[in-house]
Amino acid sequence: MAQRRQHQIVHLATHADFRDRDHSFIQLWDSKLKLEQLRELKWHESPTVELLVLSACRTAIGDEETELGFAGLAVQAGVKSVLASLWLVSDAGTLGLMTKFYQNLLQQPGGLSRRQPIKATALEQAQIAMIRVEVHPGYQKDTLPAELARCLGNEIIDATHPSYWAGFTLIGSPW
Repeated sequence: MAQRRQHQIVHLATHADFRDRDHSFIQLWDSKLKLEQLRELKWHESPTVELLVLSACRTAIGDEETELGFAGLAVQAGVKSVLASLWLVSDAGTLGLMTKFYQNLLQQPGGLSRRQPIKATALEQAQIAMIRVEVHPGYQKDTLPAELARCLGNEIIDATHPSYWAGFTLIGSPW
């Protein structure tokens, strides 16, 4: 996570599990990021993380002690906006949604590099595109590294179903 210092957008496409304050984690390559470690990442320091995407299962759910789970704690730790999920999500559906989300961010006035695009609008447009079947729900195997294509398999989904697009929510600033 030391490399984060150079980037205002951090996207973690991985596995996560929220159980309670002591037994929840985001799986990194060779370690687990625990809830209590989020504050140690100093996301509030310059450059501030403008957008943290937790493209993993159940990263926006919490309990009485940890409201909004990883996403809520990341906002408390200084991240401006967090895109996270409320339930178990499909790899292929999430890939389609996230691809459209980033395309929408880039197409907004200002894009990612100038004025602040409205992240909430980019998410809403991606979700609507999923409903209208304007998004290929998943991937084209020839565009992915072989190892990733093998992991995803041949998942065929009906992306119009809310389980594929409604589970993601934006917490924090909409800009």
